Amino acid sequence: MPAITLPLTDLDQAARLLEPGSLAELGELMAQAGRARQSAHGQTVELCAIVNARSGRCSEDCAFCAQSAHHHTQAEVYPLLEADEIVARSRAAAAAGATRFGIVTSGRGCPQGPDLDEICRAVEAIRREGHVSPCGSLGLLRPDQARRLADAGLTRYHHNLEAGPSHFPRICASHRFEDRVETVRLAQAAGLEVCVGGIVGLGETPRQRAELALATAQLDPESVPLNFLNPIPGTRLGHLPQLTPVQALAAVAVFRLMLPAKARLRTCGGRQQVLGPLAPLMYLAGADATMIGNYLTTEGRQPADDLADLAALGLRPIGREI
Repeated sequence: MPAITLPLTDLDQAARLLEPGSLAELGELMAQAGRARQSAHGQTVELCAIVNARSGRCSEDCAFCAQSAHHHTQAEVYPLLEADEIVARSRAAAAAGATRFGIVTSGRGCPQGPDLDEICRAVEAIRREGHVSPCGSLGLLRPDQARRLADAGLTRYHHNLEAGPSHFPRICASHRFEDRVETVRLAQAAGLEVCVGGIVGLGETPRQRAELALATAQLDPESVPLNFLNPIPGTRLGHLPQLTPVQALAAVAVFRLMLPAKARLRTCGGRQQVLGPLAPLMYLAGADATMIGNYLTTEGRQPADDLADLAALGLRPIGREI
């Protein structure tokens, strides 16, 4: 395989790389992506964790989501957690090794009124304690909400594109791909870093998977969460097969080659189910960040196991950057 000029922007080339014809081809692809990771971030890996701070009954119809009111799943339903509980969860995340902590709420848009007040109180307390850097994943934003969160001390806003522009209408009809892009831009305008990526394995073609990587790269994010569909019964995509480990590792490598060098490529939901015992190979394929602990509605790996993987590969978690 010839050397790939970085960043990779050719969608046809990326689509071909996403479907390696042999393990040898996958190995060559991973080697190039691994060198790109090493050049950008050395031996360091950033660890984050999240809290599902408000769960269920989301009005949006995202085809993969267990929390959508349009689906019938076993996802928990509860209102916003109190600030003290959110802060306590952030302490537990820090104790497990995370340096970033995401407050996540279900629903179309950022909470308003008393709920936004409570989130800001939690953010302010987390900043005062200084054990982790607070991030938010709170839905579609208005400019005033973005400024309020930034003033409270939020450091990074997470809002996935979920799928590439040509596949997105098959995944969500209750809002537009452009609405998601606008929220990312509003967060950046308020001075927040952004964490933006999506999910692979949503029934998209390899070229559409590459579209997601390119659209993400064009937003110049600091962090890119890469999720692998874990089909949940009761959702519209509950019938889809999981990606193979080869497809997942190829996706990690191609995303690394298409993204800005500064962006941390963060493996998140589905990595345990899709990669299984091959999960440590994601770092050799270009990942330099991951989410530890549980996800929104599914369990993750034990943080100690992730830390053991890093040590075995000679990698080290980065310290706090607050």
